[in-house]
Amino acid sequence: QVQLVESGGGLVQAGGSLRLSCAASGGRFSSYAMGWFRQAPGRERSFVARISWSGGRTYYADSAEGRFTISRDNAKNTVYLQMNSLKPEDTAAYYCAASRGRFGSTSYRDYDYWGQGTQVTVSS
Repeated sequence: QVQLVESGGGLVQAGGSLRLSCAASGGRFSSYAMGWFRQAPGRERSFVARISWSGGRTYYADSAEGRFTISRDNAKNTVYLQMNSLKPEDTAAYYCAASRGRFGSTSYRDYDYWGQGTQVTVSS
């Protein structure tokens, strides 16, 4: 079993930056693809970014492309999401997830383990 714990959320003004972290334990982190998803109140959980097991492949939702960067440090069992130029519409709970697939997916159904989430609030 893999346990995931997110951190780094908070309140930030529009145009600001945040760096989310997701620490993994209980499994072989380097064998999992990782993803970040977000969910705003009253909305479905949506894909933000994913990264392959080695970190060599990344993919972003259109809303994140050019502003967010996903990365991982397999030595630290941690995946990151650097978020720049934040907008009020980025406000949501952000979740990291682990997938047994090597390259990940944009569908939350393809992920096997989830963190509890960290709240990001962007004020205008």
